[in-house]
Amino acid sequence: MSSAAGPDAPEPAAPARQGYAVELYFDPALENQVLKAWNVLARRQISTQLIEIAARPHITLLSASSIDPARFLPAVRSLAARLEPLPVSLSSIASFPGGSSGVLFLGPTPTSCLLGLHSQLCEMLRKEGVEVAEEFRPDSWVPHCPVAVDVPRSRMGEAFCILRDLRLPVSGYAMDIGLVEFSPVREIFSVPLGGDADA
Repeated sequence: MSSAAGPDAPEPAAPARQGYAVELYFDPALENQVLKAWNVLARRQISTQLIEIAARPHITLLSASSIDPARFLPAVRSLAARLEPLPVSLSSIASFPGGSSGVLFLGPTPTSCLLGLHSQLCEMLRKEGVEVAEEFRPDSWVPHCPVAVDVPRSRMGEAFCILRDLRLPVSGYAMDIGLVEFSPVREIFSVPLGGDADA
């Protein structure tokens, strides 16, 4: 008897993407502004995934398929100790295109401080022999604070209208650099900007 699936069998689920992301976390007031957007989009049943996976509001700095956290942590501490909390202004609404769904995000103003931090992180990983994903390299990176993922194309316009009610820009400070593993999302460490390099 053949074990092959029939023509009407459902497609097997794609395996969850695995890897690491380096994220920039906000002060509580700015974090709450982003959470407000997550919550209103969830109430409208447009996107609930960021809430369900217990993510923190953030700017995604980079992603890589493999990072050794034990080797990466001292380098991040050293970099963070040389920096102060970073002024952040979430000033635009945009999306990354997808097939039947997309990612909606708030775009931070790409200041020299933000771009410099990102470039230093990429260089740090390069020296460790870590391959940064193409879309996160300095000449390709689009700074973004995700507010909704897997948004159906048919509801993207509605989501944009909802986010316009945020009355951008919303401003505050980036306070910490964190490393998370996915999927599922698990924070491995978080380091304060301006903190003690030897902490």
